Amino acid sequence: MTHKVHFRTFDVELEVADGQTILDAALAAKIDYPCGCQSGNCGACKSRLFTGKVDLAPYSEFALETSERDQGLVLACRSVPLTDCEIAPLDQDEVVAHPHRVMDCKIGHITEATHDIRVIQIDVIGGGPFSFSPGQYAALTFSGLPPRDFSMANRADEDRLEFHIRRITGGKVSDHILDQLKVGDRVNVEGPYGVSYLRELHRGPILAVAGSTGLAPIKSIVGSALQIGMKQSIYLYLGVRDERDLYMTDALELLATDYPSLTFTPVLSEPSEQVKYRSGLVTDAVLSDFDDLDGCKAYIAGPPAMVEMAVEKFQLLGIRREDCHADAFYTEAEKAILDQGE
Repeated sequence: MTHKVHFRTFDVELEVADGQTILDAALAAKIDYPCGCQSGNCGACKSRLFTGKVDLAPYSEFALETSERDQGLVLACRSVPLTDCEIAPLDQDEVVAHPHRVMDCKIGHITEATHDIRVIQIDVIGGGPFSFSPGQYAALTFSGLPPRDFSMANRADEDRLEFHIRRITGGKVSDHILDQLKVGDRVNVEGPYGVSYLRELHRGPILAVAGSTGLAPIKSIVGSALQIGMKQSIYLYLGVRDERDLYMTDALELLATDYPSLTFTPVLSEPSEQVKYRSGLVTDAVLSDFDDLDGCKAYIAGPPAMVEMAVEKFQLLGIRREDCHADAFYTEAEKAILDQGE
């Protein structure tokens, strides 16, 4: 049985098939509906349900809080209509729209950043040009392997795409990248996706917090903000486990020297020896450094647990929930657990 869904923002009505999510129907109809992970993890497709009823598949509390659900908000990617409905995505500040691209690319350079992180640079061969906002991500597909999402680390004005990949235990794609990938290999790049992008009109302070390879989108955001002349204070924190996990610190320290508005603070949660950097949780370091960050925008990227903790704790500093911009990346195993409702 199909149900009619009216998309208020786009003034479009669609027939949604039995068992089909509202987001799937919208994307199939070429509606530019905001979305990210499409698995109930990121909250990018958070929407207001004006009329009707939906069945919500399991989702992360980070993506949709209980209080938001009580206010009539849903995730379009997890919503299967039970009746005719009317829906609209939540308004976003500084909405961006970039052409969706599916591009043929090749590996231009590979850097062994740490024992388990590779920085790969990719050249677009066909299907471009590729435009995106700093902080967004793309789906990369290597021959014979499933697609995986990785954030762009380069600025949008740079021709070569940069991605940071860390080995995931049991991850076929990350194993391929770290063990077999070589310069000249082909890769399909599709995107851009994500709503945790730089708000260029914002004039208040910027808090940028990265955990491990979450540095990729944060590097793009911070580098772009400085390059376009944003003058406000930027506080960049990089959280890793120990010394072996640190990378790009020299370049970031040099950037902070060149731009007095930028402060860079590495934080090690489990340092193996006495080092010059801070120790502890990166979120605790932020809380100890500030009493009030009202009017600040926070950009957060890294493991889901860190992102969720940061969003919760940073609100204690006066940062509004809507000013915490984050795309939490879940492994396929974590997504499977969520789908099972565990």
